[in-house]
Amino acid sequence: MSRDEQLKERWESVVTILSNKFADGDELDLDAIIYLIGIQELGKFKQEFKKDEKVNLMHIAICRLLEPYGYYEFEFFDSDGWPHYKVKEELPPLKAGEQSILMKDAIVNYFLDKELID
Repeated sequence: MSRDEQLKERWESVVTILSNKFADGDELDLDAIIYLIGIQELGKFKQEFKKDEKVNLMHIAICRLLEPYGYYEFEFFDSDGWPHYKVKEELPPLKAGEQSILMKDAIVNYFLDKELID
Protein backbone atom coordinates (compact mmCIF):
# COMPACT_ATOMS: atom_id res chain seq x y z
CA MET A 1 0.00 0.00 0.00
CA SER A 2 1.37 3.43 -0.92
CA ARG A 3 1.96 6.08 1.71
CA ASP A 4 -0.92 8.18 0.28
CA GLU A 5 -3.33 5.24 0.46
CA GLN A 6 -2.24 4.43 4.01
CA LEU A 7 -2.71 8.07 5.09
CA LYS A 8 -6.16 8.14 3.47
CA GLU A 9 -7.20 4.91 5.19
CA ARG A 10 -5.89 6.02 8.58
CA TRP A 11 -7.46 9.48 8.20
CA GLU A 12 -10.83 7.90 7.44
CA SER A 13 -10.46 5.75 10.59
CA VAL A 14 -9.75 8.82 12.72
CA VAL A 15 -12.72 10.71 11.25
CA THR A 16 -15.06 7.75 11.75
CA ILE A 17 -14.00 7.11 15.35
CA LEU A 18 -14.16 10.76 16.40
CA SER A 19 -17.39 11.44 14.48
CA ASN A 20 -19.11 8.51 16.18
CA LYS A 21 -17.85 9.54 19.61
CA PHE A 22 -18.42 13.31 19.43
CA ALA A 23 -20.88 14.05 16.62
CA ASP A 24 -23.41 11.20 16.68
CA GLY A 25 -21.95 9.94 13.41
CA ASP A 26 -22.10 13.28 11.56
CA GLU A 27 -18.73 13.57 9.87
CA LEU A 28 -16.32 15.94 11.61
CA ASP A 29 -14.16 18.13 9.42
CA LEU A 30 -10.47 18.91 9.83
CA ASP A 31 -11.09 22.05 11.92
CA ALA A 32 -13.41 20.20 14.31
CA ILE A 33 -10.81 17.49 14.84
CA ILE A 34 -8.10 20.11 15.46
CA TYR A 35 -10.42 21.75 18.01
CA LEU A 36 -10.95 18.42 19.80
CA ILE A 37 -7.20 17.88 19.95
CA GLY A 38 -6.83 21.34 21.49
CA ILE A 39 -9.31 20.41 24.21
CA GLN A 40 -7.47 17.13 24.77
CA GLU A 41 -4.14 18.93 25.10
CA LEU A 42 -5.59 21.53 27.49
CA GLY A 43 -7.26 18.81 29.53
CA LYS A 44 -10.35 20.86 30.44
CA PHE A 45 -13.13 18.70 29.07
CA LYS A 46 -16.21 20.03 30.85
CA GLN A 47 -15.55 23.73 30.33
CA GLU A 48 -17.42 26.11 28.03
CA PHE A 49 -15.07 28.15 25.85
CA LYS A 50 -15.43 31.69 24.48
CA LYS A 51 -14.74 32.38 20.83
CA ASP A 52 -11.17 33.62 21.43
CA GLU A 53 -10.48 30.59 23.63
CA LYS A 54 -11.67 28.30 20.83
CA VAL A 55 -9.18 29.95 18.48
CA ASN A 56 -6.48 29.46 21.13
CA LEU A 57 -7.45 25.79 21.49
CA MET A 58 -6.95 25.30 17.77
CA HIS A 59 -3.59 27.05 18.01
CA ILE A 60 -2.54 24.73 20.85
CA ALA A 61 -3.52 21.74 18.75
CA ILE A 62 -1.64 22.95 15.68
CA CYS A 63 1.49 23.61 17.74
CA ARG A 64 1.25 20.19 19.39
CA LEU A 65 0.60 18.46 16.07
CA LEU A 66 3.52 20.15 14.30
CA GLU A 67 5.94 19.85 17.23
CA PRO A 68 7.26 16.43 16.05
CA TYR A 69 7.98 18.00 12.64
CA GLY A 70 10.29 20.55 14.26
CA TYR A 71 8.14 23.64 13.73
CA TYR A 72 7.19 24.26 17.37
CA GLU A 73 8.58 23.47 20.79
CA PHE A 74 6.65 23.29 24.04
CA GLU A 75 7.74 26.06 26.43
CA PHE A 76 5.56 26.07 29.55
CA PHE A 77 2.10 25.94 31.08
CA ASP A 78 0.78 29.32 32.22
CA SER A 79 -0.94 29.90 35.58
CA ASP A 80 -4.31 28.91 34.04
CA GLY A 81 -2.89 25.61 32.75
CA TRP A 82 -2.71 26.62 29.08
CA PRO A 83 0.31 25.25 27.21
CA HIS A 84 2.57 27.67 25.35
CA TYR A 85 4.83 26.86 22.43
CA LYS A 86 7.58 28.74 20.68
CA VAL A 87 8.27 28.71 16.96
CA LYS A 88 11.42 26.75 16.16
CA GLU A 89 11.16 26.95 12.40
CA GLU A 90 8.74 28.87 10.21
CA LEU A 91 6.38 26.75 8.18
CA PRO A 92 7.24 26.81 4.48
CA PRO A 93 4.69 28.41 2.17
CA LEU A 94 2.16 25.69 1.38
CA LYS A 95 -0.83 25.58 -0.92
CA ALA A 96 -4.19 24.84 0.74
CA GLY A 97 -4.09 21.18 -0.35
CA GLU A 98 -0.56 20.77 0.96
CA GLN A 99 -1.56 22.30 4.31
CA SER A 100 -4.46 19.89 4.54
CA ILE A 101 -2.23 16.88 3.82
CA LEU A 102 0.36 18.03 6.38
CA MET A 103 -2.32 18.46 9.06
CA LYS A 104 -4.00 15.13 8.27
CA ASP A 105 -0.62 13.40 8.43
CA ALA A 106 0.14 15.10 11.76
CA ILE A 107 -3.29 14.15 13.16
CA VAL A 108 -2.91 10.54 12.05
CA ASN A 109 0.52 10.41 13.74
CA TYR A 110 -0.95 11.99 16.89
CA PHE A 111 -3.62 9.29 17.10
CA LEU A 112 -1.13 6.54 16.26
CA ASP A 113 0.89 7.74 19.27
CA LYS A 114 -2.29 7.80 21.40
CA GLU A 115 -3.06 4.27 20.09
CA LEU A 116 -6.52 5.24 18.87
CA ILE A 117 -5.68 3.69 15.49
CA ASP A 118 -3.00 1.32 14.14
